[in-house]
Parts: sequence; C-alpha cells; structure tokens
Amino acid sequence: MPVYIDQLNRFVEVPAFPKRIVSLVPSQTELLFDLGLEDRVIGITKFCIHPNKWYRNKQHIGGTKDINIELINSLQPDLILANKEENTKEGLTILMKKFPVWISDIKNLDDATSMIKEIGSITNTTLKSTDLNNEIYKNFNLLSNFMSKDRLIKNRVAYLIWQQPFISIGEDTFICEMLKSCLLHPVFEQKNRYPQTTIEELKALNIDFLFLSSEPFPFKEKHKFALEELLPEIEVVLVDGEFFSWYGSRLINAPSYFQTLLSQLKNRN
Repeated sequence: MPVYIDQLNRFVEVPAFPKRIVSLVPSQTELLFDLGLEDRVIGITKFCIHPNKWYRNKQHIGGTKDINIELINSLQPDLILANKEENTKEGLTILMKKFPVWISDIKNLDDATSMIKEIGSITNTTLKSTDLNNEIYKNFNLLSNFMSKDRLIKNRVAYLIWQQPFISIGEDTFICEMLKSCLLHPVFEQKNRYPQTTIEELKALNIDFLFLSSEPFPFKEKHKFALEELLPEIEVVLVDGEFFSWYGSRLINAPSYFQTLLSQLKNRN
C-alpha cells in the first residue's frame, strides 16, 4: 500500500484507492465533498454540518471529541481523516491500531493548503485539490491587495470563542493567522493558544473591536448587546466563525467575507 506522511510526521499506509472514508473534522468533511467524494465517505461527525445533505444522510459517528469507536469499527473504514486539535489523542490512538488514520495539524494558511494537497493525493483527486488551492491563494492575494489600499487605522481586536469564562485566541492558532491576514492585531497574540480573559482585562487592553464568533459558542445579538453595555468604548461585532476557523475548501470564500467585514468596520469608523 502507498505510504503517506501526515502533518504529525507519521507514516500512514493507505489503500491506493480508499473507498470507505470516515471524517472526524467538519472542515475536512466539507473538503471531501468539494473533491467529489460523495460515494466514498461513509461516516462523519454530528458537527459536520456542511454540506447539509451529507449532514442529513451520512452516518454520524459521534462528536469530534467523543467519537463512537464501536460504530467506526462496524463501518470498517479504509481511511480516517482526523485533526490533532479537534480530536482527542486517546480516541485516535485506539483507531490507529486498526485503521489508517491521517492527522492534520493546521496553524496557518500554508498548513491548510498542504493538507488539501495531501488529501487530494491520498484520494486520487489531485487535479481538483490543485484547483482548490490555486483559487484559495488567488483570493487571499486579492484580499492582500485590498488591505494594502484600504487598511483599517484602528485594528486592535479580541476574538472570543466562548463565554463563562470568556475565552479568546492567542499565538499559534489558525484564527490568529486569519485575523492577521486582514491586518488586524490580535491583542492576545503573545499569550497561550486559548487564553481566558475578563471584562476588566478587556477594558484595560485598548481594544478597537471585540469579535464574537458564531462557534464553538454560538454568540448571538443578546450577547452582543450585553457586552456593549459592559464595554461601551469597544465596537462589538458578531462574526461568522466558520470563515475564521474552517481550514478546508471554505477558505475559497473566506477572503471575500473578510473584505466585506472590513469594509463594514471601516464605514462605521
């Protein structure tokens, strides 16, 4: 069998034409759809909401952190696609003993496009994966050109992914890199990956924007209003977390979303 190196530098033997694929990562599930692998994906997680028809019709094998090992065993996959951060080491270790498990580790755009390239190679969809990557880089270059001409003067941002406690994003995270691609300055960039914070700290950090992500905690208008009351000097903005944190084929449309968002922020200021 062909041997591939995953993003943890593990050697993984995978059949030359995997036909029974299980995806444990929502953004990689969407990638498999865009690579045209409808008939070869047999299991996804309950958080793999895109595409909707797969969410409705494919076998769910639990969540990203609480995968159903027995159900996966019964499916007898010939390839499992996982991620270092989104899945647990314990669960993946069990699966590795029986099945080929290819694990991604995504911290920036190059990691993401490398993952897309490798999955294209493993699944014999190299032409499609190459086209996806070309489109992604083209659109991020367009974003860069836009930012160079129309960059925000105010750019200090805190990005919240959770409340009670409030949790933001720090160094070495994909979200941080996406913010920086917009020439925004993440105020917790020098802290650990997911630092906790408080209203008092946010007040003291001279923040221009507070982004409330739609995932993993589903921030809504009511949360925005509550934080505006507590932080009247900061502009509080609801953002689509999928464009900041999904590192598969959704990256094609992320630059367009970022450009629209940045234009709205500039117009408000």
